[in-house]
Amino acid sequence: MKEATSFRVRKSSFYDKKSESPFKISRSKLSNFLTCKRCFYLDRVVGLKEPSMPGWALNSAVDELLKKEFDQYRKDQKPHPMMIRHNLNFVPFQHKDLNIWRNSLKGGISYLDKKTNLIIHGGVDDIWFDLRERKLIVVDYKAQSTSYPVTIKSYLNSDWHLGYKLQMDIYVHILRKMNFDVSDTSYFYVCNGEKTNNSFENKMDFKTTLIPYRVNTSWIESKLSEMKEVLDLERPPEIVSTCEKCAYLKGGKSYF
Repeated sequence: MKEATSFRVRKSSFYDKKSESPFKISRSKLSNFLTCKRCFYLDRVVGLKEPSMPGWALNSAVDELLKKEFDQYRKDQKPHPMMIRHNLNFVPFQHKDLNIWRNSLKGGISYLDKKTNLIIHGGVDDIWFDLRERKLIVVDYKAQSTSYPVTIKSYLNSDWHLGYKLQMDIYVHILRKMNFDVSDTSYFYVCNGEKTNNSFENKMDFKTTLIPYRVNTSWIESKLSEMKEVLDLERPPEIVSTCEKCAYLKGGKSYF
Protein backbone atom coordinates (compact mmCIF):
# COMPACT_ATOMS: atom_id res chain seq x y z
CA MET A 1 0.00 0.00 0.00
CA LYS A 2 1.33 3.43 -0.90
CA GLU A 3 1.57 6.20 1.64
CA ALA A 4 -1.53 8.38 1.90
CA THR A 5 -1.20 12.13 1.43
CA SER A 6 -3.35 14.92 2.85
CA PHE A 7 -2.91 17.61 0.21
CA ARG A 8 -3.02 17.89 -3.55
CA VAL A 9 0.19 18.60 -5.45
CA ARG A 10 -1.14 19.48 -8.92
CA LYS A 11 -1.02 23.27 -9.15
CA SER A 12 -4.02 23.51 -11.45
CA SER A 13 -6.15 22.14 -8.59
CA PHE A 14 -5.44 25.18 -6.42
CA TYR A 15 -7.19 28.51 -6.71
CA ASP A 16 -4.68 31.40 -6.79
CA LYS A 17 -6.23 34.71 -5.76
CA LYS A 18 -3.42 36.63 -7.49
CA SER A 19 -3.66 34.86 -10.83
CA GLU A 20 -5.46 36.53 -13.73
CA SER A 21 -5.91 33.22 -15.57
CA PRO A 22 -9.38 31.65 -15.53
CA PHE A 23 -9.84 28.92 -12.94
CA LYS A 24 -11.68 25.71 -13.88
CA ILE A 25 -14.55 24.56 -11.70
CA SER A 26 -16.22 21.27 -12.54
CA ARG A 27 -19.92 20.60 -12.21
CA SER A 28 -19.18 18.27 -9.29
CA LYS A 29 -17.13 20.94 -7.46
CA LEU A 30 -19.97 23.43 -7.92
CA SER A 31 -22.27 20.82 -6.37
CA ASN A 32 -19.79 20.45 -3.50
CA PHE A 33 -19.93 24.21 -2.96
CA LEU A 34 -23.71 24.04 -2.68
CA THR A 35 -23.38 21.29 -0.07
CA CYS A 36 -20.67 22.88 2.10
CA LYS A 37 -18.73 26.08 1.46
CA ARG A 38 -16.05 25.17 4.02
CA CYS A 39 -15.24 21.79 2.47
CA PHE A 40 -15.22 23.41 -0.97
CA TYR A 41 -12.74 26.05 0.22
CA LEU A 42 -10.48 23.49 1.90
CA ASP A 43 -10.45 21.51 -1.35
CA ARG A 44 -10.00 24.22 -3.99
CA VAL A 45 -7.99 26.84 -2.07
CA VAL A 46 -6.11 24.91 0.63
CA GLY A 47 -5.78 21.73 -1.44
CA LEU A 48 -7.02 19.28 1.21
CA LYS A 49 -7.77 15.95 -0.47
CA GLU A 50 -10.84 13.95 0.39
CA PRO A 51 -10.28 10.20 0.91
CA SER A 52 -10.52 8.38 -2.41
CA MET A 53 -13.34 5.98 -3.21
CA PRO A 54 -13.54 3.07 -5.66
CA GLY A 55 -15.34 3.75 -8.91
CA TRP A 56 -18.90 2.63 -9.58
CA ALA A 57 -17.95 -0.12 -12.02
CA LEU A 58 -21.44 -1.55 -12.63
CA ASN A 59 -22.93 1.92 -13.14
CA SER A 60 -20.11 2.79 -15.54
CA ALA A 61 -20.74 -0.44 -17.47
CA VAL A 62 -24.43 0.43 -17.88
CA ASP A 63 -23.49 3.95 -19.03
CA GLU A 64 -21.04 2.59 -21.59
CA LEU A 65 -23.51 0.08 -23.00
CA LEU A 66 -26.27 2.69 -23.25
CA LYS A 67 -23.96 5.03 -25.13
CA LYS A 68 -23.12 2.28 -27.61
CA GLU A 69 -26.80 1.44 -28.02
CA PHE A 70 -27.91 5.03 -28.64
CA ASP A 71 -24.93 5.63 -30.93
CA GLN A 72 -26.29 3.00 -33.31
CA TYR A 73 -29.46 5.08 -33.76
CA ARG A 74 -27.44 8.31 -33.76
CA LYS A 75 -25.46 7.14 -36.77
CA ASP A 76 -28.64 6.53 -38.79
CA GLN A 77 -30.50 9.49 -37.23
CA LYS A 78 -33.39 7.25 -36.28
CA PRO A 79 -35.42 7.32 -33.04
CA HIS A 80 -34.56 4.82 -30.35
CA PRO A 81 -37.46 2.38 -29.64
CA MET A 82 -37.91 4.00 -26.23
CA MET A 83 -38.54 7.36 -27.94
CA ILE A 84 -41.18 5.76 -30.14
CA ARG A 85 -42.76 4.04 -27.13
CA HIS A 86 -43.13 7.40 -25.37
CA ASN A 87 -44.36 9.24 -28.51
CA LEU A 88 -41.33 11.52 -28.48
CA ASN A 89 -40.34 13.10 -31.77
CA PHE A 90 -36.65 12.80 -30.88
CA VAL A 91 -33.47 11.36 -32.35
CA PRO A 92 -30.05 11.08 -30.68
CA PHE A 93 -28.19 14.35 -31.34
CA GLN A 94 -25.29 14.08 -33.74
CA HIS A 95 -22.30 16.41 -33.31
CA LYS A 96 -18.60 16.09 -34.09
CA ASP A 97 -17.66 17.00 -30.50
CA LEU A 98 -20.09 14.69 -28.72
CA ASN A 99 -17.40 12.28 -27.50
CA ILE A 100 -15.46 15.26 -26.12
CA TRP A 101 -18.57 16.55 -24.37
CA ARG A 102 -19.03 13.15 -22.73
CA ASN A 103 -15.54 13.10 -21.22
CA SER A 104 -15.30 15.60 -18.38
CA LEU A 105 -11.63 14.74 -17.73
CA LYS A 106 -10.51 15.35 -21.31
CA GLY A 107 -12.82 18.11 -22.42
CA GLY A 108 -16.49 18.06 -21.54
CA ILE A 109 -18.84 20.98 -22.11
CA SER A 110 -17.64 24.32 -20.77
CA TYR A 111 -17.81 28.09 -20.89
CA LEU A 112 -16.00 31.04 -19.34
CA ASP A 113 -18.09 33.03 -16.88
CA LYS A 114 -16.60 36.49 -17.47
CA LYS A 115 -18.04 38.02 -14.31
CA THR A 116 -16.15 35.57 -12.07
CA ASN A 117 -13.33 34.52 -14.45
CA LEU A 118 -14.28 30.90 -13.77
CA ILE A 119 -14.52 28.17 -16.41
CA ILE A 120 -17.52 25.99 -15.59
CA HIS A 121 -17.36 22.51 -17.11
CA GLY A 122 -18.78 19.00 -16.91
CA GLY A 123 -19.43 15.85 -18.90
CA VAL A 124 -22.87 14.87 -20.22
CA ASP A 125 -24.07 11.29 -20.70
CA ASP A 126 -26.12 11.98 -23.80
CA ILE A 127 -27.94 14.64 -25.80
CA TRP A 128 -31.05 14.08 -27.89
CA PHE A 129 -32.67 16.38 -30.44
CA ASP A 130 -36.31 17.41 -30.49
CA LEU A 131 -37.27 17.39 -34.17
CA ARG A 132 -40.41 19.42 -33.58
CA GLU A 133 -39.03 22.12 -31.27
CA ARG A 134 -35.53 22.04 -32.86
CA LYS A 135 -33.93 22.02 -29.41
CA LEU A 136 -31.35 19.91 -27.61
CA ILE A 137 -32.46 17.57 -24.83
CA VAL A 138 -30.00 16.78 -22.03
CA VAL A 139 -30.13 13.17 -20.85
CA ASP A 140 -28.50 11.54 -17.84
CA TYR A 141 -28.24 7.77 -17.47
CA LYS A 142 -28.85 6.45 -13.95
CA ALA A 143 -28.29 2.84 -12.89
CA GLN A 144 -29.68 1.61 -9.58
CA SER A 145 -31.37 -1.33 -7.90
CA THR A 146 -34.38 -0.76 -5.69
CA SER A 147 -37.22 -3.02 -4.60
CA TYR A 148 -39.92 -0.40 -5.13
CA PRO A 149 -41.25 0.79 -8.52
CA VAL A 150 -39.61 3.83 -10.13
CA THR A 151 -42.15 6.60 -10.71
CA ILE A 152 -41.71 10.21 -11.81
CA LYS A 153 -43.02 11.58 -8.51
CA SER A 154 -41.03 9.32 -6.21
CA TYR A 155 -37.84 9.76 -8.20
CA LEU A 156 -37.90 13.55 -8.42
CA ASN A 157 -39.13 14.04 -4.83
CA SER A 158 -36.40 11.89 -3.30
CA ASP A 159 -34.03 13.90 -1.08
CA TRP A 160 -31.16 11.81 -2.44
CA HIS A 161 -31.91 12.94 -5.99
CA LEU A 162 -31.73 16.69 -5.37
CA GLY A 163 -28.12 16.59 -6.56
CA TYR A 164 -29.24 14.92 -9.78
CA LYS A 165 -31.62 17.79 -10.52
CA LEU A 166 -28.96 20.41 -9.78
CA GLN A 167 -26.64 18.49 -12.09
CA MET A 168 -29.18 18.78 -14.91
CA ASP A 169 -29.66 22.49 -14.26
CA ILE A 170 -25.92 23.07 -14.61
CA TYR A 171 -25.57 21.04 -17.82
CA VAL A 172 -28.40 22.95 -19.49
CA HIS A 173 -26.94 26.26 -18.29
CA ILE A 174 -23.50 25.43 -19.76
CA LEU A 175 -24.90 24.35 -23.13
CA ARG A 176 -26.95 27.53 -23.37
CA LYS A 177 -23.82 29.54 -22.67
CA MET A 178 -22.24 27.60 -25.54
CA ASN A 179 -25.01 29.16 -27.72
CA PHE A 180 -27.13 26.04 -28.11
CA ASP A 181 -30.92 26.17 -27.98
CA VAL A 182 -31.69 23.76 -25.13
CA SER A 183 -35.10 22.58 -23.95
CA ASP A 184 -36.32 23.27 -20.43
CA THR A 185 -37.23 19.57 -20.23
CA SER A 186 -34.43 17.10 -19.62
CA TYR A 187 -34.62 13.36 -18.93
CA PHE A 188 -33.22 10.83 -16.50
CA TYR A 189 -32.98 7.43 -18.19
CA VAL A 190 -33.25 5.22 -15.11
CA CYS A 191 -32.19 1.58 -15.32
CA ASN A 192 -33.36 -0.33 -12.27
CA GLY A 193 -31.80 -3.72 -11.61
CA GLU A 194 -34.64 -6.14 -10.85
CA LYS A 195 -34.44 -8.26 -7.68
CA THR A 196 -37.53 -10.37 -8.36
CA ASN A 197 -35.81 -13.15 -10.35
CA ASN A 198 -35.44 -16.48 -8.59
CA SER A 199 -31.81 -16.93 -9.62
CA PHE A 200 -28.83 -15.00 -10.95
CA GLU A 201 -27.83 -17.16 -13.99
CA ASN A 202 -24.99 -14.78 -14.83
CA LYS A 203 -27.27 -11.89 -15.75
CA MET A 204 -29.34 -9.10 -14.27
CA ASP A 205 -32.55 -7.82 -15.80
CA PHE A 206 -33.13 -4.07 -15.87
CA LYS A 207 -36.38 -2.17 -16.12
CA THR A 208 -35.94 1.23 -17.75
CA THR A 209 -38.01 4.29 -16.83
CA LEU A 210 -37.85 7.69 -18.51
CA ILE A 211 -38.15 10.51 -15.97
CA PRO A 212 -38.79 14.02 -17.39
CA TYR A 213 -37.42 16.91 -15.34
CA ARG A 214 -38.07 20.59 -16.00
CA VAL A 215 -34.82 22.40 -15.25
CA ASN A 216 -34.39 25.60 -13.30
CA THR A 217 -31.24 27.55 -14.16
CA SER A 218 -32.22 30.85 -12.52
CA TRP A 219 -30.16 30.17 -9.37
CA ILE A 220 -26.84 29.43 -11.08
CA GLU A 221 -25.31 32.84 -11.85
CA SER A 222 -25.88 34.20 -8.34
CA LYS A 223 -24.29 31.06 -6.88
CA LEU A 224 -21.28 31.47 -9.17
CA SER A 225 -20.76 34.99 -7.82
CA GLU A 226 -21.14 33.67 -4.28
CA MET A 227 -18.65 30.90 -5.01
CA LYS A 228 -16.10 33.43 -6.31
CA GLU A 229 -16.46 35.40 -3.07
CA VAL A 230 -15.76 32.24 -1.07
CA LEU A 231 -12.69 31.43 -3.17
CA ASP A 232 -11.32 34.91 -2.43
CA LEU A 233 -11.69 34.61 1.35
CA GLU A 234 -8.55 34.71 3.48
CA ARG A 235 -9.85 32.03 5.83
CA PRO A 236 -12.21 29.07 5.40
CA PRO A 237 -15.92 29.65 6.06
CA GLU A 238 -17.41 28.43 9.34
CA ILE A 239 -18.27 24.78 9.87
CA VAL A 240 -21.68 23.79 8.53
CA SER A 241 -23.78 21.87 11.05
CA THR A 242 -25.39 19.74 8.32
CA CYS A 243 -22.08 18.61 6.76
CA GLU A 244 -21.00 15.09 7.75
CA LYS A 245 -17.40 15.71 6.65
CA CYS A 246 -17.15 18.84 8.81
CA ALA A 247 -18.59 16.90 11.75
CA TYR A 248 -16.07 14.10 11.21
CA LEU A 249 -13.07 16.45 11.04
CA LYS A 250 -14.28 18.43 14.06
CA GLY A 251 -14.87 15.25 16.05
CA GLY A 252 -11.42 13.88 15.33
CA LYS A 253 -9.76 17.15 16.26
CA SER A 254 -11.70 17.58 19.52
CA TYR A 255 -10.94 14.00 20.65
CA PHE A 256 -7.23 14.71 20.80
